[in-house]
Amino acid sequence: LLLTCLRITKNAAVNFASPLTLCSMVSRRQRKTVLSLHQPDWWLIGLVLALVIFGVVMIGNASSVAAYRDFGDRLYFAKKQASWAVFGLFGFIFTSFFPYQKLRRLVPLLLGFSFFLLLLVVSPSLGLKVFGAQRWLDLGFVSFQPTELAKLAFVIYLAAFLEKKKQLWPLLIVSGTMAGLIMLQPDLGSTAVLVTSGLIVYFASGSPWWHSLGLVLAGGIAGLGLTLTSAYRRSRLLTLFNPLRDPLGASYHIRQVLIALGSGGLLGVGLGQSRQKYEYLPAVATDSIFAVVAEELGFIGAAGLATAYLFFVWRGLRIGQKSEDLFGRLMSVGVVGWLGVQASVNLAAMVALVPLTGITLPFVSYGGSSLLFSMFAAGILVNISRYTYD
Repeated sequence: LLLTCLRITKNAAVNFASPLTLCSMVSRRQRKTVLSLHQPDWWLIGLVLALVIFGVVMIGNASSVAAYRDFGDRLYFAKKQASWAVFGLFGFIFTSFFPYQKLRRLVPLLLGFSFFLLLLVVSPSLGLKVFGAQRWLDLGFVSFQPTELAKLAFVIYLAAFLEKKKQLWPLLIVSGTMAGLIMLQPDLGSTAVLVTSGLIVYFASGSPWWHSLGLVLAGGIAGLGLTLTSAYRRSRLLTLFNPLRDPLGASYHIRQVLIALGSGGLLGVGLGQSRQKYEYLPAVATDSIFAVVAEELGFIGAAGLATAYLFFVWRGLRIGQKSEDLFGRLMSVGVVGWLGVQASVNLAAMVALVPLTGITLPFVSYGGSSLLFSMFAAGILVNISRYTYD
């Protein structure tokens, strides 16, 4: 670059001030060539689509007994998930082509709308209570979980805010308010995912390490306090340390999960041959879908699914590393942190490393809200990959 500038300067016989201008022009031109719009990350696209298809197949398989019992159609839940997957595909394509830089201007709208929906979901008239938790917003023609939209809005907000400022208090106010509204449902699992993904983005933004360490300690103490002050959460924690206690009550769910995992062995009992789906395993198509995967496809299939999530995290971090701006890098880290942490918590709960939390496995578990906004987030990752350094 320096030799090119000197050659241009010599040929043009310009004064001493010109080389700086010419160097700037050449630098901008070369940077424009390097950062020109290029092909997206096809590995990421293929992985997301494969996980979604795999999820629809496993949901149809795992929920066939419950679907036939309740609706007389073995594929009822698979059909609903497939319809949500179609909507999610349109969202995935849209966010893949919508320039992610324009999301900065949508932050106030997305954040305000998320807060509004989180307030509505705890209202008795619109909130739908299932198994003691009021996490769904019932609109008559459709019901969905506003928490899933809040996770996406929170990630975009973090990237836009931390791109310009490293102030801690505004971040704490927004994240604390959102986490508090989610805990009113109550939903400790989603709250933990939200807070953890926020900590990851804050640390990746270049904040002082002692800030991150202090926030981790404060979050751990708050989570332990919320667990110990709730009877059913405390019972789940005690069950983690002693799975033999209350075999027909608090420990029933995790015992059935472990039976499914142990029954699968190395290669599994075969696709469609699960025994635990015959009303033994609670939440068979949602929180416990991994148990059915492990039972039917064995350790090989379960390890393959876990590896797929690791591959997703690696591709997302690679995209963030090559992003042309801090906003893209932080948003990549936020999406990977959100979906990666959620998958990790679900898988860890299924192998009795952490207490059962009741959160879904991204792209695979049954749930239209989770699938829809997870695909929106994955599309943003694909969009960022189109603007990375080639």
